[in-house]
Amino acid sequence: MRKKIVAGNWKMNKDYVGAQQLLTQLLSYTNNNPLPCEVHIAPPSLYAMMAKDLLENGKVTVLTQDVSEHNQGAYTGEISVEMLKSIGVQGSLVGHSERRQFHGETDAHCAVKVKKLLEAGLTPIYCNGETLEQRKSGAHFDVVKNQTEVALFGLSAEEIKKVIIAYEPVWAIGTGETASPEQAQEIHAHIRQLLSQKYGNDVAQEISILYGGSVKPENAKEIFSQKDIDGGLIGGAALKIEDFSKIIEAFG
Repeated sequence: MRKKIVAGNWKMNKDYVGAQQLLTQLLSYTNNNPLPCEVHIAPPSLYAMMAKDLLENGKVTVLTQDVSEHNQGAYTGEISVEMLKSIGVQGSLVGHSERRQFHGETDAHCAVKVKKLLEAGLTPIYCNGETLEQRKSGAHFDVVKNQTEVALFGLSAEEIKKVIIAYEPVWAIGTGETASPEQAQEIHAHIRQLLSQKYGNDVAQEISILYGGSVKPENAKEIFSQKDIDGGLIGGAALKIEDFSKIIEAFG
């Protein structure tokens, strides 16, 4: 049975007080409501330890938004897998389109990061997805295929089962635009078929694939009802407990 997951990516938002308030609200919500799915959050790395300390009920998994491909050394500004593990962080996003666009991250970089997280017993959420130009040109299937194969297909079957994949069409991130449920399902099914061809159907059916791209309380239930969509990687709506909780409850 694939895990149902709602993960919140805070991106570069909230000062210390604002982050503390949101974490306190999230703790109160999870203490007082049954959760119909796994809940993950990826606050800015600066707040990761605070998040672990405040969310003491253990119902929310704390991730970071990125991790270094290096173990240690002269890499100013980087944070290693072992550093994350040492403070109890349980995983990281890898390959978000904004890391690719603004920081030159490639699928090859992602492959190293995913492998390091898995070796440390941490969970990678690997992000992929096409740009608007690639979608319009009809290249979206090939783009997602290449991203998936380069970053993930060096893994063993046992390793790949521990990876969460997040399909995020770049044109729908933070734009208010959303892929239709049918468009999202089509790519999710494509990714699962790629996994099946490489690792077999039994393995492919164990891997959770999330949709990201302007998921809101109003559209979450319809998106999550698609056959191959196992949850969402949520951006802006994760910054308001009222919206984030309603998206979680879309699985109810």
